[in-house]
Amino acid sequence: MNVAIVGTGYVGLVTGTCFSEMGVHVTCVDVDEHKIEALNQGIVPIYEPGLETLVKKNKKSGRLKFTTRLEDIINDVDIVFSAVGTPPDEDGSADLKYVLEVARTIGKHMNHYLLVVTKSTVPVGTAQKVKAVIQEELDKRGVDIEFDVASNPEFLKEGNAVKDFMSPDRVVVGVESERARKLMARLYKPFMIVSDRLIFTDIASAEMIKYAANSMLATRISFMNDIANLCELVGADVNMVRKGIGSDTRIGKKFLYAGCGYGGSCFPKDVKALIKTAADMGYPMRVLQAVEEVNKDQKLVLYRKIVNYYGGEEQLKDKTVAIWGLAFKPETDDMREAPSLVLIDLLLKAGAHVKVYDPVAMDECRRRIGDKVTYAHDMYDAVDGADALMLVTEWKELRMPNMETLKGKMRGRLVLDGRNILDADELHQAGFDYHCIGR
Repeated sequence: MNVAIVGTGYVGLVTGTCFSEMGVHVTCVDVDEHKIEALNQGIVPIYEPGLETLVKKNKKSGRLKFTTRLEDIINDVDIVFSAVGTPPDEDGSADLKYVLEVARTIGKHMNHYLLVVTKSTVPVGTAQKVKAVIQEELDKRGVDIEFDVASNPEFLKEGNAVKDFMSPDRVVVGVESERARKLMARLYKPFMIVSDRLIFTDIASAEMIKYAANSMLATRISFMNDIANLCELVGADVNMVRKGIGSDTRIGKKFLYAGCGYGGSCFPKDVKALIKTAADMGYPMRVLQAVEEVNKDQKLVLYRKIVNYYGGEEQLKDKTVAIWGLAFKPETDDMREAPSLVLIDLLLKAGAHVKVYDPVAMDECRRRIGDKVTYAHDMYDAVDGADALMLVTEWKELRMPNMETLKGKMRGRLVLDGRNILDADELHQAGFDYHCIGR
């Protein structure tokens, strides 16, 4: 089977690479010539565990190729996946211009039956827009060529994407025809050897499933952050509360960890997009509006704690604050909507000096904010001379710092744990003023 993947971002590159690992012949397409040139040299533009090895392996085997021209290969493939970006507009809606441009290119150049699959996260109704654009281009050419449109949303976790794709807990496919269903079943058959987790739905339901799933996970996070903030006020411990409610099988243990807010490429964007979709239909998504507000406020929680500790924003001037963790989560260099960016901005505006360290996101931070902060060589270099330490991303290497080294390096004794992963007793015994979330 031959497949084209348009868009070599996070979703497209993982999708194409994993399909090729299962024996599918894949051509990944992107308009970014520099990115394609780098990929042809085996250079992967994103950090994702295991991805670079698979890209090099399957490129060498000839099953994975890269090009900038969809029109050159479109008539050699059976399926075209659209995995281009859908950035949020100012009103929160998903911008579909890239998705529709792919559809337009397909309509202009296809000469045989194609299954066109939307892989990008898109609002309900997008598949019909894609279908209309392709048909419009075919009509302009005066040709009658059959095609199908399908929706195949991704459920990849950054930092675990390759494993998620190769061993999915479910694969959702929205189709309109039996021909499309059979083609997608054949494509995903190698992933279903152990158990069949392929779920076929109508297209609108498939499009909605992605938004609903991410919005539910975001809701659980904001709910626990709300509970954590109340725990601090009433003297409860959110970690004990989490264990207590998580043991209820109706609730479960996942995504119940309090912290300093969620970020990334999916949750913030998808919550906004679903709110906007509902608003367009005249329906207010009141729960999700609250989820978004709680998360926006939660990104300020560590800043409020440091301001309270020193007795006002003006007291932060010329203080040195170390930040451990820049990426929005571990095992990725993604800083989109990351809480660290909010904290850095607030600290700099207050006149503080900021030193940062992250195992993989330093270059991404430098690309985003330049030399506004000091980039440390390692976690202990970051705290050298620091008045305060903020832990923002729960990287494994940050979970058990050496107390004597920390004491010897830091000038101050304030430690703010935005992910509740440090040992409170150990820090207190070492003489630190330790503050976390929800205790």
